[in-house]
Amino acid sequence: MYICICKGVTDNAIRKAVNQGAGRMRDLRTCLGVAGQCGACACHAKAVLEQSLAKKRSGITSSF
Repeated sequence: MYICICKGVTDNAIRKAVNQGAGRMRDLRTCLGVAGQCGACACHAKAVLEQSLAKKRSGITSSF
């Protein structure tokens, strides 16, 4: 699902970034451009980030 329309970023791209070490919204903005233009996606991107971090901490990996 598209999270950031301005930059064409999907939830899978955010999950992949988290698996590669992104841990903050600042990291997502730097590597993917999320919330860097209009900002409408920020709350949804943060939700995906937090879910992905929680799964990563618990040792659950997704196959995306």
